Amino acid sequence: MELTTLWFGLTAFFWTSYFVLEGFDFGVGMLARVLGRDEAERGVLLSTIGPFWDGNEVWLVVAGGTMFAAFPAWYAGFTSIYYVPLVAILAALIVRGVALEYRGKHDNPVWRRRCDLGVALGSLVPPLAWGVALAGAARGLPLDASGEYAGGVRELLSPYALLGGIALLGLCLAHGATFLRLRTTGDLRRRAEIARRRMGPPVVAVCGGFLAWTAISGGPGAWLAVVAGGCLMIGLLVRHDPLAFAGTTVAVGCTITAVLVSAYPALIPSTLDSGTGVTVTSAASSGYALSVLGWVALFFVPLVLGYQGWSYWVFRRRVAG
Repeated sequence: MELTTLWFGLTAFFWTSYFVLEGFDFGVGMLARVLGRDEAERGVLLSTIGPFWDGNEVWLVVAGGTMFAAFPAWYAGFTSIYYVPLVAILAALIVRGVALEYRGKHDNPVWRRRCDLGVALGSLVPPLAWGVALAGAARGLPLDASGEYAGGVRELLSPYALLGGIALLGLCLAHGATFLRLRTTGDLRRRAEIARRRMGPPVVAVCGGFLAWTAISGGPGAWLAVVAGGCLMIGLLVRHDPLAFAGTTVAVGCTITAVLVSAYPALIPSTLDSGTGVTVTSAASSGYALSVLGWVALFFVPLVLGYQGWSYWVFRRRVAG
């Protein structure tokens, strides 16, 4: 296997890990204000992600750092084209992190309501913006012969990109609801189940449409889109908590992977000329750089995986409301 192919696979794995793990964080953050009837209940709901959310965000650093080091042209093109959405994501993550950390530092109810709002908004913006950016870049953009963006806002907000943003938002909501069923007890768990059932039809409609569009377009991601659709149905329909959560986990993972590999070996296809655009080969670093990165990853990635596995095991019990 070529180093460029190996590193593309690792980069896709890191991005997928980020969305799988942060996906339920985002979902819980959006649902807490809806399912929690008072400040105490919202605090219980947010405590389900308390031990995990900051560790889950490590995967964003890992994925972005890998993209920058292994495929600098991909990183440069993506971040320059989607500069505004990425700034919005960064601002939302900052607001969300501050709200989660400082929510319990002050007993004033107004303060906590504002923090709850910050968590909700900070959890809503990232999946929506990420979905639009990733889907739009994978579908193709007007890039000239030098790889520069030659379009406007309309091309960035194509129907497929917008549907991708709404679909990822819906997946995170479903993922968060199944996580709350897995982690809560009593009335809070019952409300999470009601929310899961009510969001089922619209989430299936939006995500099913996006996955069908991805599959019909062909490419390496077609079969992954089919798997994602099946697992989403499992996650929304079955009553067995671990199996339902496994279903939404695989659905999120396969959806992200299907989008990333849909145009492989192109990373950002050009809609102006099929011979241009950013490809795995043109965007990759030198073979020596990729080899050095391999040794770094061989040391650090198992540490991250080991730490996160340990934290999930330690905090595996349900949170009582």
